[in-house]
Amino acid sequence: MEIIVINNGGSCLFSGFRVLGLYSNHVPHALRYHQKHREFYLVTAVGKSLHTFNVQRLGIVSVSNSLSDDITCVAADRMLVFAAAGRTVSAFARNKEVVMCYHGHRQEVRLLLSLGDQLISADSGGDLIVWDVQGDIYLRLQFDPNTFDVSAMMHPSTYLNKVLLGSSQGTLQLWNVKTSKLLFTFPGWSAGVTALQQSPAVDVVGVGTATGRIIIHNIRLDETLMSFTQDWGPISSLAFRTDGPPIVASGSPQGHIAFWDLERRQLVAQQRHAHSTAVAAATFLHREPLLVTNGADNAIKVWIFDQEGGGARLLRSRQGHSAPPTTIRHHGSNGKSILSAGQDGTLQSFSTVHERFNKNLGHGQFKQKKKKGLSYEELRLPAITAFSSATARQSDWDGIVACHRGRLVTTTWNYQRCTMGAHHLQPSCPHKAAVATAVDITSCGNFAVIGSSCGRVDIYNLQSGLHRGCYGNSDKAHSGAVRGVATDTLNQLTFTAGSDLLLKCWRFKTRKQEEQLKLNAAPASMMLHRDSGMLALALDDFTLQVVDIETRRVVRKFAGHHGNINDITFSPDGRWLVTVAMDCTIRTWDLPSGCLVDCFLVSMAPVGVSMSPTGDFLATAHVDSLGVYLWTNRSLCGPVGLRPLPADYQPTVEMLPGVTVGDPEQGVKSEDMDDVYESADQLGAELVTLSLLPESRWKCLLHLDDIKKKNKPVAPPTAPAVAPFFLPTLPGLTPQFTSPMATKEEAQVPLKDLHFCPIQFDHPVRHLKDCGPAALSVELSCLKPEGGGASSLLLAFINMIDSMLASGRDFDLAHAYLALFLKLHLRSLSRDPVAMAALLHLSKRLEAGWTELRASFDQSLCLLSYTKSALL
Repeated sequence: MEIIVINNGGSCLFSGFRVLGLYSNHVPHALRYHQKHREFYLVTAVGKSLHTFNVQRLGIVSVSNSLSDDITCVAADRMLVFAAAGRTVSAFARNKEVVMCYHGHRQEVRLLLSLGDQLISADSGGDLIVWDVQGDIYLRLQFDPNTFDVSAMMHPSTYLNKVLLGSSQGTLQLWNVKTSKLLFTFPGWSAGVTALQQSPAVDVVGVGTATGRIIIHNIRLDETLMSFTQDWGPISSLAFRTDGPPIVASGSPQGHIAFWDLERRQLVAQQRHAHSTAVAAATFLHREPLLVTNGADNAIKVWIFDQEGGGARLLRSRQGHSAPPTTIRHHGSNGKSILSAGQDGTLQSFSTVHERFNKNLGHGQFKQKKKKGLSYEELRLPAITAFSSATARQSDWDGIVACHRGRLVTTTWNYQRCTMGAHHLQPSCPHKAAVATAVDITSCGNFAVIGSSCGRVDIYNLQSGLHRGCYGNSDKAHSGAVRGVATDTLNQLTFTAGSDLLLKCWRFKTRKQEEQLKLNAAPASMMLHRDSGMLALALDDFTLQVVDIETRRVVRKFAGHHGNINDITFSPDGRWLVTVAMDCTIRTWDLPSGCLVDCFLVSMAPVGVSMSPTGDFLATAHVDSLGVYLWTNRSLCGPVGLRPLPADYQPTVEMLPGVTVGDPEQGVKSEDMDDVYESADQLGAELVTLSLLPESRWKCLLHLDDIKKKNKPVAPPTAPAVAPFFLPTLPGLTPQFTSPMATKEEAQVPLKDLHFCPIQFDHPVRHLKDCGPAALSVELSCLKPEGGGASSLLLAFINMIDSMLASGRDFDLAHAYLALFLKLHLRSLSRDPVAMAALLHLSKRLEAGWTELRASFDQSLCLLSYTKSALL
């Protein structure tokens, strides 16, 4: 049966799944220690949400709900994590749910400090508020930003209710937040304070300034003990080691970290290029030789100090692109790896399975050796503009070829070694000012076809890196720039598209032109689906053309985009063509019908798209975003009926994966309500439910006489000399204490005295479940008139069994109770016509129920036997 999905403006084919490659931004991290787990946790801000990692493995633990605005600062205490977004401060419980919001600031909050049961926040307007964790304002201080602009906050160790404030003017103030008194003012060092950090010694703090000075100051004596100066600009962060060596680490805006020895008062080591951007925060783990850093380059790094001379080495890291990715492609046939080239010049691989499988292939570099006077940055190649990969021979030689912005040379990369390859491919007679524009690797993995802006199309051998020829007369395949190249599955044909409005078909081996096709506009990009033989071209007039490479004719034309088409991709079966453009739309075209079947908007223009070879995920990259976003294919989860969309269709905005909009001011439910699942009493009318009681409670009811004979004591029991004290309990196998005021009659109520309702038998059934086998036999024996019961009780018991069978609940108990009941009272029931009629009705119900169950059992056994035979 086909399910028709009515499109309401969103996507009926794709739904947001998650985002890859986002770890950190410019906001300083917060470090927590979990007493129960005995483990450190790192909290970083990524846009509007918080990410929590365990420091031991740097594995992501949780992602918080999104706030209404980007997070500007983070703080944490033993139970909660605090994050400021705009003028509001939110408290997160379990690193996820917002449990409290603090409103009171009139400007953007930029500093947070957790102090016991209090939270201190400062905004850009000069307001400093001391909050009670429950949400009440305990104290409000107003500073004039022109004379004292709060730029750093710190709680001095052992100073009860004291806060040390640093200003961008250079002065420091020590406040008592309980009495609202200014205790002391430090004149400063004629430079703005950028960082404050408590040292392991009491009364001694580290002060970082905007001029690069590090001052170790005793605040009790108002005495400067020592000072250092780094040459890399302002101090972005300070951290003191607490595991023994007297070392202080300072971060810089250039991404370098310096380590200073407080005893010898000198620089002992430095870690250059620890981050490609400013070091947002650096924190030493308590009593461990580990330093945790994060930065705006989307990286989290853990450094260990086990080198000679006090140096550090990188122990583990999580890092993505520090600049937005421009080109993404799936690598391999399993769809688990996505290659991404970013504006930061790096080529990275993101795993859709787990982050530990991510790879960073690094930056492209010039082939010549480093010369004296050349910096590290000057040896780097520009960002990758286009690349192609193949897995056929990647174990033998390089399997990735990339073009760089403004460069004619193309580089090879090795995926398995995660390094740049051995070859730099470049024509022997390069044209002046020519650059490489398009690249493709053959399906066999032996050759690379590279097109350039001067119209050349060259072939290179990937094993040796040698030039194997070029297409066209006079070494030119096109009179304009080459916009796309592609080779078929069997290496028989090569297709090239140029800005001269021509699509040309060449023989791969002889490099002779077979045919050319005139296009309506200059092509922007080209993509060949080798299995189906469909070649898609995105043109500069915002239209699409699909060419069949067998007939060499245009078989489909699509129009609808209102901006430059940035990228195109095919579904694995070649049925769908997915395109992304600068009009912020992601469109899916159905090739057999020639219609637009899905279209939705995103908040940021997509620049890259790739469909998984298995068809389960669609990956997109967006302008001004560092992550790779995954969208699940709904058609794999269930049947989805697609209808052609009208020409005037107006799509709606779909939220990017990994970003959810929630109301942070609403309360959240308790953890028990979210995690505990309550099963239904009965799943269906055709099914039965067992009681889950031990088999000893019902399986031996018909053999109680034999059990009593076997368990008959050899000697009579004797009373102990001193009987211990016992609390009164109710009869049954489940221990239940009676209340002190309960009487003996209330504690022991036999079944014959219970009220049998004609419809509901829950109370008698619960009473029988609490009885053991012997007590159950006694209860059923007392139902007959000779035992103090009545004939109406016998009929009521039959009706109770009938009700249990009709509902399908306690199937095993119903049969066991009925068997014991008939064994005890069959002679009396045979003389009662009303009871016999009820038993006849019950017999029909038993037979019908067992017939359905036996049919289900037989069918299951048949399928199981067939499966076993098929496997053998």
